Amino acid sequence: MRICKRLIVKYVYNTDNKKQLLIDLPDSFRNKRRVLVVLDDSVDTRADKLELMKCAKNDLLLQADIEEISN
Repeated sequence: MRICKRLIVKYVYNTDNKKQLLIDLPDSFRNKRRVLVVLDDSVDTRADKLELMKCAKNDLLLQADIEEISN
């Protein structure tokens, strides 16, 4: 059986309202030819985070996950 490993690195960068973001990749990505970059502006403010948490409480998949780990 082959087990595939993925390395996921998450950082939050402050863009200071610039139009360009330069990312220095970690050494573990040195030999990689492709990386996935996801831009998510939903964590900009505390109010936005609280609003996302309010939405999450109605997320059926999240509720199922919480129930699964609670048992």
